[in-house]
Amino acid sequence: MRSEWIPKGDFEHILAALSPENRLACEVSLSTGLRIGDVLALTPEKVRKQRFTVREQKTGKTRTVRLPAELVNRCLACSGAHYVFEGRTNGRKPRTRQAVYKDLKRVARLFNAHKNITPHTARKVYAVEEFERTGNLKKVQKLLNHSNEAVTMLYAMANVLNRRKAFKKEQKL
Repeated sequence: MRSEWIPKGDFEHILAALSPENRLACEVSLSTGLRIGDVLALTPEKVRKQRFTVREQKTGKTRTVRLPAELVNRCLACSGAHYVFEGRTNGRKPRTRQAVYKDLKRVARLFNAHKNITPHTARKVYAVEEFERTGNLKKVQKLLNHSNEAVTMLYAMANVLNRRKAFKKEQKL
């Protein structure tokens, strides 16, 4: 089942109940549109620069991102020697995507969320926010580093698709 979009405010409520490190990792994803695996691979040296290049693990493409100063400070405050988000048992490895996923699923259950909320939800919220802010699908496509405009459209218009799905469900009742 694919991760679903939820309004940014709702997502932020869920993030508030996560462990501090997992919340921060999701906030970085929400602020940059990076996949959670790329966020977890960040090093203190990169984050210190505030504007840096990331080679995406999934696609191998490079992308330059900028972190707000407040997030840079919070990341550096929690970072270890090798990674900003160190692994639970080994500081020489980053925290796993699965650890963030499990924490997010735990909190979503506590909130009785009926949607499939995953770390990737942050990327979808980012896409909707950017599309609403700019109205430029090509820009959102570039920010997400998508090759296919149709995929970007699914992300950027996830809020519209959600409303349609809810409307159709209501009509069946």
